[in-house]
Order: sequence, then structure tokens, then C-alpha cells
Amino acid sequence: MAANSAPAKRKASSNDKHGDGSISKKAKTLIESKHQRRDDADKADTGDGSSSKKYRPEKVHKKPKSDSTQNGKPNGALSSREAHEKQKQLAKERKAAKPLHDEVQRTKKLWERLRRKSHVPKEERQHLVDELYSIITGRIKDFVLKHDAVRAVQTAIKYSTPAQRKQIAKELQGTYAQLAESRYAKFLVAKLLVQNDEEIRDLIIPEFYGKVRKLINHPEASWILDDIYRQAATKEQKANLLREWYGPEFSLFKSSGGSEVTADLAKILAEEPSKRGPVMKYLFDMTNTLIQKKMTGFTMLHDAMLQYFLNLKPESEELKEFVETIKGDESGDLLKNMAFTKSGARLVCLLLAHGNAKDRKQIIKTYKDTVQLMCGDQHAHMILLTAYDVIDDTVLTSKSIFPELLGKNEEKNIENIIFLANDLNARITVMYLFEGQSKALFPASHAYDLELLSEIHEIRKKTSKKDAEVRRKELVAAISPPLLEAVATSPNELVASSFGCQFVADVLLSATGDKKAALEAVASTAAGNPTPQQSEDADPLYPPPPHISLTPHGGKLFKTLIAGGRFDKSAGCVKRVDPPLNFADILYPVIKEHIVQWATGPSSFTVLGFLEAPDFSSKKELLKTLKSNKKALEAAAQGDVANNAAKEDGKKEKKEKRKKSATEDEKGKKTGKGGNMGAKLLLEKLAA
Repeated sequence: MAANSAPAKRKASSNDKHGDGSISKKAKTLIESKHQRRDDADKADTGDGSSSKKYRPEKVHKKPKSDSTQNGKPNGALSSREAHEKQKQLAKERKAAKPLHDEVQRTKKLWERLRRKSHVPKEERQHLVDELYSIITGRIKDFVLKHDAVRAVQTAIKYSTPAQRKQIAKELQGTYAQLAESRYAKFLVAKLLVQNDEEIRDLIIPEFYGKVRKLINHPEASWILDDIYRQAATKEQKANLLREWYGPEFSLFKSSGGSEVTADLAKILAEEPSKRGPVMKYLFDMTNTLIQKKMTGFTMLHDAMLQYFLNLKPESEELKEFVETIKGDESGDLLKNMAFTKSGARLVCLLLAHGNAKDRKQIIKTYKDTVQLMCGDQHAHMILLTAYDVIDDTVLTSKSIFPELLGKNEEKNIENIIFLANDLNARITVMYLFEGQSKALFPASHAYDLELLSEIHEIRKKTSKKDAEVRRKELVAAISPPLLEAVATSPNELVASSFGCQFVADVLLSATGDKKAALEAVASTAAGNPTPQQSEDADPLYPPPPHISLTPHGGKLFKTLIAGGRFDKSAGCVKRVDPPLNFADILYPVIKEHIVQWATGPSSFTVLGFLEAPDFSSKKELLKTLKSNKKALEAAAQGDVANNAAKEDGKKEKKEKRKKSATEDEKGKKTGKGGNMGAKLLLEKLAA
């Protein structure tokens, strides 16, 4: 009996029933409570109950399909494709209801055709432009604020005549500030100004007067306003725009006619000293607002910051707060952007000059990974020169600047140095350590660089402790090894240009370290026959480069290196470097086979340099060779040597360098009617 009773108990337990089939009390209670919840839900649905929350049953019974549904959809319901087509039709109807719908659609079709530059014949293009003007004339204001129509107006301006452009500019008069705030129409303003029409410029720019503070903080208008200030505005217009940074009164009231408008804050405060406090506060607030917004790339902002800095009192709280504001830009974008504008670069140079060691270190480290861009920039390269001149910690300077400037690996190093040697601005950042403020390094186009350096040198007398010459020599010692290695590795690329030859001469004369490999590499570039050899395989479109002896810069380089130094005007002689280069003994074996051709060619002064060099060991041998070829020297001295190839190679360059006041002898100093001057001097040496 015991064995048969266990399964019965398990079955009864699983069905919540007693052994006799009756429901247990617990199960009965659960069923009653379930029915009670369902009744409460029905009351809530009908509003009879007090509960506001509908009860959702655990199992929803499906309603039987009515006759009004087919395949699960109500009769008359649209399919997905039909609904999509209906939506498209409604969108077209809404667009068609907008003003100028048909005109805008036509201008868009015209634009689509006009923008294809090479596929539209000239006559057809003119016809399309005329049709476009017939549509937009008289209602351009309605077109320019539409993102799809403003492109057509820009195309109309692109192909317009001056009269048509002026017509558009006059029709838009009074709306330029509004257009500048538009995401798309701002380009139309730039399109009108880029044509360099003075009448249009003077029509547009005054509309921005009194609105600078508002527009410079606008995400769209700020960029077009700064472009206008930097590229299009005249000196007077720039002054009027910048003056608005000094306070509301400068926005509301313009200077009376006849008086020169100035944005020089020092002059303004000198005339009205009582306004210094409000003006400086207003100016700082405007600049600080843009800095905090990370809108730091504006030339106008950098000009305003420079004016503020120049009018701060030394050691004042204002100065400390301003410096901390600049240093507080954790991303460093402010200092990086400032480096590439004239005012911004000058401000950074002044901060370096006036700052303490900690400030200088923080500023120069901000430019990590930016040095390569800075060295070739018209303004930013001055920051590197200032760092050379004012930072006493030369180890910091060499570690922070030189690896970024020259390259961090061997291949990149050579490539960068070749660029540095030939770029008009970048070469200054290297050769300044060797030549200083030489006129050969700073041409007339870089006169401002010399003015700024003079200002920096005056300041450093009070803020820097190390002697300037000691600092320079330490930096030269740090930069010399990679430069000498570059000359030894890639001499042909470096001596191919006049800038490259000047770079090589500076490195070999002024660098420190073992120069033997570099000197031998430079001498190897002179190997071979100077007389041009015509080859049948040569490409006439891409002729091979001329022999270095046939180039003016090549002969000058060899003459300088043989002399062992540069000519000192004050001393009246060549100032030789120590230790001496002894380049004459390195070069002579390379060109010995063709020495007569050198002596009678454009680089005859190189051979003359051998005879004048005090350390040349083969002077007797050279004299003997020249004496045996005296007739060739005499022919060259008289101008009878037919070196036509050399003349042709140097013809274009000589024409550029000749001046109207030059005499016939000066024009043909080495080759030509006056004879070869170097050959004449060699004959005098032989006769002595």
C-alpha cells in the first residue's frame, strides 16, 4: 500500500487537488482574487470604478475578423509604396505653394548646366547667364536667403560683367550684415569682395560698422567678417572695425571727416587718458570672451590682443591676468593660431622676451609638432628666432625645436634640411645661427624681421642672463651634426640652387665638428667634364642640369670654400675660419683633369682661388699647367673662347640680374665682349 500511495500524492499535489478531486483552499482563493481583479478592470473601463488606471489582462482574446477587413488590413488602406508616393506628392504640392517656386527650379537647372566648366560652349554659357540674370534681377534678396538658390546667384556673379556685379551689389545694399549671418549667403558676400572692385568694397564694408561685437561672436558671420578685415578692407576701414573693440562709443560715433582714423590704442589713450579704465576693461572682456569660446583664429582678435598688451603697465595685475589667460588655454590653440598672423606672432615674441624661464618653457612647448609649419611661414618663423635669442636654457631650446625642425629620422631629416635650405623663410630659422642679421639672409622683403629682432634684443638685456654669443655658440654646436651629415649625404641636391650653395657654405664655414666627409662630398659634385656633352638619348624637353662650374652660384661656393672664409669689409681681407678647411687640396684632385676648362670658363675665379689660397699644396703644379696652356687663357681673356653652351645656360639669369646703369664691361665680366676677367687675372699671376 505504501508503494502505491506515493504517486497518488504527487498527482494530487501537481493539480492542487485533494485526493478525492476537490480544489484546495489556497487554489480557490487565487481563482477568486483573479476574478475580482478582472471585475475591477471592467469597472475602470466603464467608469464605474474609482481606479483611473486601465487593467490589461494577461491574455488578450482575438476578436473575430469583421467583414470590413481583408488580409488583415481595413478596406481602403494604402500599401507601403502607395503611402510613400502620396507623401512625395504632398511634399511637391507644399514646395509648389511657396513663393518663386518655378523661378527657383529654373535657376537650379541653369546652375547645374553652368557649373560644368569644360562642357559648355562660350556662346551657350553667355545665353544661360543672360537668362539667369533675367530671372533674378529685381528680386535677388528673395533668392540669396534660399540655400539652393544662392548658389545660382554666386554663379551669376562669377560670369558677370563689372556692370552686372555692381547692379547686384546695389540691389543687396542694406542686407550684407544679415547675409553674413546666413550659413550659405555669407559666401555671396565673399564672392562680391573677391573681385577687388573698390566701389563694391566701399558699398559693403561700411554696413558692418557698429555691428562688430555682435558679428564677431556669431558662428557664421565671424569668419566672413575676419576675412573682410584681413583681405579686403583698406587701412582706414580696418581701423574703423578694430576701434569697435575699444568700447560702445567707438561703435556709435565715427571720427569726424578730415581727421585720420587710427586704431592705435596708445594714441587714443594719449588724447583722452581718462578713458583708459573703461576702454581696457571692454577690450579685455571682448578678447577673453572669444578665447573662452575657443574662437581664437581671427586676425582681428590678434590685433586687438596686441593693442591691449602694448598698453599694459609693466608688473601690473592686468598684465599678469592677461598672460595667465593666454597660458590658461590648455589646448594651446590660441598660441598656435597667433603664430601665423603678424600681430599674433609679434605678441608671442614679446611674451617670450618679457617672460620668465617658466613662462618661456611653457610657451615653447606649446609649439611641439607645429615647428615644421612655423619655419616656413612668413610670420611664425620669428617666434623660433626669438626663442634662439632669449631662452637661456639652450638644452631646452635644442631639444624642443631642432628635432621638430630637422626631422626625427634619417630619411625625414635629409628631406627637411633640403627644404630648409631652399625656402625663403625656413632657411632663416637655420642660417640665423650662423649669419646673424646679415643682409644676404634678410632681404628687403624681410625688413620687418630686423625691426622686431632689434626690439627683442633691447628687451632681453633686462630679462635674459646668458651672454648672446655664448648662447649662439651652444645652439650651433647642437645643430651642427645633423647639418653636416645632410651635406655629406645629399650634396648634389643642396648645391643645385643658389640658396642651397649659400646654406652649404654657411654650414661648412660655421658649423662645429668633423667636416671632412662633408667637404669631400661637396668636392665630388665638381667631377666630370665642364663642357656640355650632347647625348642622342637626352630628352629635349627635360635636359640634364648644367655642370656646377657653369652656374654662378657653384663657382661662388667653391671660391668661398677655397678661401676658407668670407670677406670682411672692415678688415679688408678674408676672415678665415679656425680650424682651416683646406678645401683647395680636396677639390684640386677632383677637377685636375679639366683645370684648363675651369680656368677659361665661367668659374675661372675658382682656379684663381687656388693660387691665392695660403694652404694650397699643389700651387707649383697648377702654375706649370696654366703656363703650358697660356694661349687658351689669352684667348679667353680676349673673349674669343666659344663657350656657347655656358653663355646660353647663364643668359636668362644674367638678364634678370643686369641693371640699366651697368656698363658693357660689367655685363661681360666672365664671358662675353669684355673677355673672361678670371682668365685675365690668371695671366697676371703667371706674369708675376
